[in-house]
Amino acid sequence: MEKKLKFLRTILWLMSSACTLAWSQEFTVKFATVAPEGTAWINVMREYDAAVRKESGGRMGFKIYFGGSQGTEQQYLRKVKIGQIHSVGVTGVGMGEVAPSVRVLEAPFLVQNARETDYLLERFGKEFEKAFEDGGYVLLGMTDVGFVYVFTKTEIRKPDDLKSIRIWTWEGDAMPEIAFKMLGINPIALSLDNVRTSLQTGLIDAFYTSPLAAISLQWHTQAKYVIDVPLTNAAGAVLISKKYFDGLPKDLQEILLRNGRLYMSKLTKLSREDNQKSLETLRKSGMKFLTVDPKDLAHYLETGRKARRMLVGKLYSEELLNNVESALAEFRKNNKAAQ
Repeated sequence: MEKKLKFLRTILWLMSSACTLAWSQEFTVKFATVAPEGTAWINVMREYDAAVRKESGGRMGFKIYFGGSQGTEQQYLRKVKIGQIHSVGVTGVGMGEVAPSVRVLEAPFLVQNARETDYLLERFGKEFEKAFEDGGYVLLGMTDVGFVYVFTKTEIRKPDDLKSIRIWTWEGDAMPEIAFKMLGINPIALSLDNVRTSLQTGLIDAFYTSPLAAISLQWHTQAKYVIDVPLTNAAGAVLISKKYFDGLPKDLQEILLRNGRLYMSKLTKLSREDNQKSLETLRKSGMKFLTVDPKDLAHYLETGRKARRMLVGKLYSEELLNNVESALAEFRKNNKAAQ
């Protein structure tokens, strides 16, 4: 009798465990990003996942696909459309596929420091959220990727020196293509996974990215110089399919949104810290930072202004660009320390 009772208790425990497991897997949010394992993106996403699982009582959690295992940003956005995945972590290229107008944040030579980026997000945040919704996604949170610099194998002292370089641009991204052409450069469009090989073979001899990404992707091993003027502050976002989100219970929607804002804010802080550390690492590794003459800086800023105008109608409206530039000018006027 005792053995039978023990057996029954075991069966009941197994049934209870199976029910608990089934309940915990009620909503599995499949999330994809090109960010590699070990980066702040993945570490913070795992913290976000843990918080969601805890607050939902195990009813919902993320399944994280990292390192581009689901393809390029354009490819996994297509997978969202057919329901293979539900949520994505994207950089500017992915954002441009979903909500082109949000790319105004990354317009060439627009922002000069992190405070300006924060101000624009606060000032135009609701507008950006609507743009994502119009594109079929709900914004779970925006984050910084980092200030973007041009890395080269050859020394660049004057703007005219840029005309001789063979620089990579992300395939399908109009923004850097137009900016480089305005500087007299004919960029070479490649997918992200072909950049390092192309640097090694000599197909390209320059690239643009954040200091952290340059090290994480090991591209920095193929460059000797950095032009010490950032092109832009690259943005990123964590998005979820609006169709999938709308099918979730209201309490789970609230958990996703609240924690998304919280953990993307944390990711922004970590990203800024890591990029600053990466700049120091690059300096210590022997990378030479090329200072820019004030006259040449003025040339770059004016080129950026013209490039921003060239992107009107392609990414964002003239009205939005005017509003952003005006708001930024007012911010700088009222916050001299931010310049």
